[in-house]
Amino acid sequence: MSGGEVDREETLRRFDEAVNMTAGEMEKWLETEESRDAGQSDGSGESVGHASGRRIVGLLRTRKSDLTEDDVAHMRKVVGYVHRHVAQRPEGDVTDTRWRHSLMNWGHDPLK
Repeated sequence: MSGGEVDREETLRRFDEAVNMTAGEMEKWLETEESRDAGQSDGSGESVGHASGRRIVGLLRTRKSDLTEDDVAHMRKVVGYVHRHVAQRPEGDVTDTRWRHSLMNWGHDPLK
């Protein structure tokens, strides 16, 4: 395997670890008010995380062999976001927090 293939495989593995929600779970979640209210707006009225969540649903439904370099780059971004955000876990019950909702927009439910 070339260096690029190793990096791609590592990214796919880390993405699969970071994203613990199914495409179906994410679609349902992204339809909720809590999902739309979490995160920073990108100027279009949709949060960056919500837009990313819609893209993640597509990635989860794409065969690994059909993923583009742009897809893999977004997967890398998702892994980085999830890792950074998990490290900032607030004290106490996080069930109904913007912190959890934001992570769920990126495909990671910290309560799973």
